[in-house]
Amino acid sequence: MVGIRWLGHAAFEISSGTKVILIDPYLTGNPLAPVKASEILKADVVCVTHDHHDHLGDAIDICRRTGATFVGIAELAEYVRSQGVADVVGMNIGGTVEVKGVSISMVPAFHSARRGSPVGFVVNCGGVKIYHAGDTSVFSDMKLIGQLYQPDLACLPIGGYYTAGPREAAEAAGLVSPKIVIPMHYLTFPQLEKSADEFVELMKNKNPSIKVVVLKPGEIYRL
Repeated sequence: MVGIRWLGHAAFEISSGTKVILIDPYLTGNPLAPVKASEILKADVVCVTHDHHDHLGDAIDICRRTGATFVGIAELAEYVRSQGVADVVGMNIGGTVEVKGVSISMVPAFHSARRGSPVGFVVNCGGVKIYHAGDTSVFSDMKLIGQLYQPDLACLPIGGYYTAGPREAAEAAGLVSPKIVIPMHYLTFPQLEKSADEFVELMKNKNPSIKVVVLKPGEIYRL
C-alpha cells in the first residue's frame, strides 16, 4: 500500500513502507505545513519541480541531513550539488530514471524558472503511479502524459494567479484521465483560491468518473 500525505501548498510525502519520497518540500514559511523541516527525519528521494522558493523550499537541507537523493532538471541539480548535496540526479524532460528502486519520469510543465525549465514528475512507487504536475497551466499534451504513463493519481494545481485555476485544472484532469485527483497549490497565499469547492463542483459535472480527494494538511490518502 502506498500513502500520499499533503504537506500544504505543492508539497507531498509519498511512502510505500520501505521508501519515502518528498516532492517540492516547502515547509519553512509555509503557513499550511503540518510539520517542520527539522521533523523530516527520513527521506530516500527528494524531487523538485522548479527552483521557486515555494517549491525548492527545504529540499537542500533535507537532503543534507537525511542523505536523500535529490532529483531535478539538470541545471537545478547542478545548483543543488554546489550547495553541498552529495547525491544528486540531474535529468531532463522525457527521461526516466530509477533511484533507490523508485521509477521517476520527468514531464513538461508550463511555468517559469531561473535554473532550467519547470517540470512535472510521474513517480512509480510500489506499483502506484503518481503524477505531480508542478506549477503549470493546462496544456494539450497532458493527454500524452496520461496515455504514456497512465497515472493512478494526479496532483494538480488549482490556485489560479500563478498556475491553473479550478476551470483549467478540471480540463487538465480530463486530459490526464487518472483514477484519482488531489488538488494542490491553493489557500497558501492571499492571491490563491481559498478552497477546493469550485474545483470539486466542476469535476462532478465535467469528469464524474474521476474521484476527487481533498486532503487537509497532514492528511494521508492510501491507495
